[in-house]
Amino acid sequence: MSRGEDPYMSSGERKYWYNTSSSEVEYGYLSPAVDRVGPFDTAEEAGNAMHTLRERSEAWAVEEAIDEDWRKATDVDRKQ
Repeated sequence: MSRGEDPYMSSGERKYWYNTSSSEVEYGYLSPAVDRVGPFDTAEEAGNAMHTLRERSEAWAVEEAIDEDWRKATDVDRKQ
């Protein structure tokens, strides 16, 4: 822990978050967790949160499709 840090304060309180309800960037825990995406190190990263989430979601979909193709090709899930 750095000098001057509050031991009761988590690192997320000192990060940026994207509020999905208001579409605004926030610093710290201002909104309920259900409305926050993050944490991010910079306000700019938080402002690009929806783009980042879309990119990650697309990458995960590709990975899942590759895994599914592999399972079909190797009959891993075939019951005998």
